[in-house]
Amino acid sequence: MSRPAHSPSVTRYLSRFHEDTVAEVRQAVASHPVVVVGMGWNPHVGAVRKALSEAGIEHHYLGYGNYLSGWRPRLAIKMWSGWPTFPQVYVNGTLVGGNARTRKAIEDGTLHQLLRGEADAG
Repeated sequence: MSRPAHSPSVTRYLSRFHEDTVAEVRQAVASHPVVVVGMGWNPHVGAVRKALSEAGIEHHYLGYGNYLSGWRPRLAIKMWSGWPTFPQVYVNGTLVGGNARTRKAIEDGTLHQLLRGEADAG
């Protein structure tokens, strides 16, 4: 699905929309092998963090609000990443996906391959 063209004023607005939050996520993704971006009260965030820990995979966690707060910063993250839900799991700078895709990548070995730089997120 292609996105519509944006006017210059819309492009400027989008580039500044919660840019501090997006910069924080960008920095974490660039600085840590595995990053989980999530939110409170979301059971999928806890499940993927548990799965990573059980697989012996250390991760850096960034949490932004919960279902009642922090929706604007989370929206900025979604617009930046192009991924519509949380959690968002990044491995060596690559967005793997959410809970289900990450758990599958752990199970089939592709997450460990990504950590070693041997595969893409498929």
